[in-house]
Amino acid sequence: MADPSSYRPKPGQIPDSPGVYRFRDEHRRVIYVGKAKSLRQRLANYFQDLAGLHPRTRSMVTTAASVEWTVVSTEVEALQLEYSWIKEYDPRFNVKYRDDKSYPYLAVTMNEEFPRVQVMRGHKKKGVRYFGPYAHAWAIRDTVDLLLRVFPVRTCSAGVFKNAARTGRPCLLGYIGKCAAPCVGRVSPEDHRELADEFCDFMTGRTGTYLRRLEKQMTEAAEEMEYERAARLRDDIGALKKAMEKNAVVLADATDADLIAVAEDELEAAVQIFHVRGGRVRGQRGWVTDKVEEITTGALVEHALQQLYGEETGDAVPKEVLVPALPDPVEPVQEWLTGRRGSGVSLRIPQRGDKRALMETVERNAQQALVLHKTKRASDLTTRSRALEEIADALDLDSAPLRIECYDISHLQGDDVVASMVVFEDGLARKSEYRRFQIKGFEGQDDVRSMHEVITRRFRRYLAEKERTGEWTDEEPDGETGDGTGPDLDDRDPEDRDPRDRGLKDEDGRPRRFAYPPQLVVVDGGKPQVAAARRALDELGIDDIAVCGLAKRLEEVWLPQDDDPVVLPRSSEGLYLLQRVRDEAHRFAITYQRSKRAKRFRAGPLDDVPGLGETRKQALIKHFGSVKKLRAATIDQIREVPGIGRKTAETIAVALARAAPPAPAVNTATGEIIEEGEPDTTAGSPGEPVPAGAPEGRRGQEP
Repeated sequence: MADPSSYRPKPGQIPDSPGVYRFRDEHRRVIYVGKAKSLRQRLANYFQDLAGLHPRTRSMVTTAASVEWTVVSTEVEALQLEYSWIKEYDPRFNVKYRDDKSYPYLAVTMNEEFPRVQVMRGHKKKGVRYFGPYAHAWAIRDTVDLLLRVFPVRTCSAGVFKNAARTGRPCLLGYIGKCAAPCVGRVSPEDHRELADEFCDFMTGRTGTYLRRLEKQMTEAAEEMEYERAARLRDDIGALKKAMEKNAVVLADATDADLIAVAEDELEAAVQIFHVRGGRVRGQRGWVTDKVEEITTGALVEHALQQLYGEETGDAVPKEVLVPALPDPVEPVQEWLTGRRGSGVSLRIPQRGDKRALMETVERNAQQALVLHKTKRASDLTTRSRALEEIADALDLDSAPLRIECYDISHLQGDDVVASMVVFEDGLARKSEYRRFQIKGFEGQDDVRSMHEVITRRFRRYLAEKERTGEWTDEEPDGETGDGTGPDLDDRDPEDRDPRDRGLKDEDGRPRRFAYPPQLVVVDGGKPQVAAARRALDELGIDDIAVCGLAKRLEEVWLPQDDDPVVLPRSSEGLYLLQRVRDEAHRFAITYQRSKRAKRFRAGPLDDVPGLGETRKQALIKHFGSVKKLRAATIDQIREVPGIGRKTAETIAVALARAAPPAPAVNTATGEIIEEGEPDTTAGSPGEPVPAGAPEGRRGQEP
């Protein structure tokens, strides 16, 4: 626990201007990001008597080991930079809204030649128009099914679309009139895109235009006595009205607005959002967060607005946002929202009328969400805390192990030996921290030696990170290049690397591969594996990390210094947590091992061609259709493939010839296939079989 006075800046060093500040812990990890109109006044609030601070704020400043800041010109810039840094660093003490589910959206892929209507979840893509979110995917499908009668837009996948185009036959929806069948050319790309635009217009609330147009067409068809066409138009109007009825009108004059409500207590807050488009509730979503510092309702609303609109532009930001309390100050937030939309945005508290009544409905939903969340979490949070305390007591640890790492070795009879590392923080899996290893120090099966290698590699990199960040010394260590690589960070196999490691500058605080140490290392195994892990840590000079092993047979907990295992009661929550950690490490390891084995089994003769990458392999197979046809091709034919020169073509031909299966020997007089070792005395030298299909001039010669 750090003393805030040990890193408190001098008052004259802190500028009295807008900016964003970051608190870092002893491992240089950013643990809190905040903004301020005056950095000097805001930071002074943190460096006061600890007894006067909110308990969670006190926990933050005592966990931190340093503070730094960046000056900006305006409060709007501070708001934008704060949002960017929260997204980048993921600080543990910031308000983070946990979406209670991955909400489905109705998406129209306007970035494709033939736009497609589909259900989408997750991150939004550029060029795709989204409507929602919806509570259930089936609600989207019901709505789309009704609208396809009027707007027969493509809904099929790329594979189905290409197959229909190849065969010249549309899918079932094309036959029953719920798809315009652009795959077989029934409509042009321009006409299909116009259909997609009309579909989007209808979903945005412009419903009256289409209903009036269809009603006029129906009347004209009836007057001209085209009763079948009039009946179809009548059914189309009914389908549109039924789709509209699914969202009742809640606000008059086709209002576009988002309503945000907050329910909170001393520790947590729940946020509910209703998306109203065209006066109808088009979607609803909810978040729950821990209040990690003393924070007002207005500040909670500000964080919710950042998360809701931080990556949105244009019409995705409505003209009107109704909230229970305004951020302080409100002007920078309103200006930021206006910039995201590109036009004016009204941010206000509804006082009376329909909007106030709807806000009360949203508030009731927020209250129910908070009660439900607490009911679900109470037992879970209590159980996890008890489990960590039981582990600390059983292993004689100074404190509960808030970060646990577990390692497991997996192989198949000594082949494809791999290892896994899984991470649990506060008793919950942290899957973004999972890592996997290939054992490369030796060949064969030796779980103890493999465990020693993995622990050594993992914590050698931790020490390198520690040295690289200057935690040991203020001077650059010998052999350190200053380019952010450090010892033993780039000698790992490509499959061991994490894409998030690439491109990171040598600036501290971002999530790194092996930057943070655990309080407890768990290995899957008994005393030998535990001893190997402890020996690896001792060789690296690390003595502040506890080690234990969990043996599968009797679920015994082994400690490196004890000859007898620690036996936890079968009903122990601590044992249950260790079992979950161990089982997760086993699952992650065996999944990786199976993927490597499958990849090895899928390897073909082209894999042995030096310098031939995946792109050119695929080009060869696409050109010839199969390896068999490629094997029969001449060098000149192989050279016809783009990117293949004469030298490469010759290398491919030689490699395929070596890998070709031996042809069966044939008796040329009788046509019989000769068993191995049976001589053919009808042609050539005695005992020399002739391969099937051999040319006349070579018969009797060695193949």
